[in-house]
Amino acid sequence: MSFHIRVRAGAIIIENNNILLTVYNDPLRGIIYDLPAGGAEPNESITDAVKREAKEEACIDVEVGPLAFVYEYAPHLNFEKFGKTHTLVMMFECKIINNTIPKLPENPDPNQIGVTWLPISELQNVKIYANIGAHLQEYMINGRNIDLIEEHKLSRTFT
Repeated sequence: MSFHIRVRAGAIIIENNNILLTVYNDPLRGIIYDLPAGGAEPNESITDAVKREAKEEACIDVEVGPLAFVYEYAPHLNFEKFGKTHTLVMMFECKIINNTIPKLPENPDPNQIGVTWLPISELQNVKIYANIGAHLQEYMINGRNIDLIEEHKLSRTFT
């Protein structure tokens, strides 16, 4: 079964005015930064996808906090600049747990060359996938969260 939209999950990890980013050497765009993020797999909750992606891309365990914001990439409205897959990314505020230390995994994603802490003030000086640096800076300053309502956590009122 195929779907017309892909759902991705991402981790926003901010410590000491720095944000944790993955680093890629994209053949077309050069060095580009991204949040630890990726597609949700079948039978995986969105928060479990955040945890898995943080582990796979930055070798860290995270506690998933509130939903920070949602990003949509609609290829037909963007001249397919990031490909043909319509994508919805849910980005969550996260904290590193279990004393794990961010690092490049042994088997990184294609083109991934690093994991780095970048000062929030430097976001406008680097290329970030989806160009969301200003939104990340605003989030750090003002904070705002969106409730994630998970059906399986709601009380049962109907039988």
